Amino acid sequence: MHYKFTDYFEKEVLRKRPYLKKEWCIRILENSINIEKQENNRFRFWGIIKELENRVLRVVTLEDKITIHNAFPDRSYKI
Repeated sequence: MHYKFTDYFEKEVLRKRPYLKKEWCIRILENSINIEKQENNRFRFWGIIKELENRVLRVVTLEDKITIHNAFPDRSYKI
């Protein structure tokens, strides 16, 4: 599948969180532990990133589920 990234992700998210990797976000979309519809026709995906000390990463996509808009470690997610 061909994933895309919003301008917001490219210019803001990666600037604020330079440790994030696009391939991690794609990995979460393809192997999520949970998916939830969000307001504004967006979707949340959660997954564990071993390279981030097994932290849970939340990835937010647009309604097409292939355009990545946001990503961040989710400290509040309970496994």
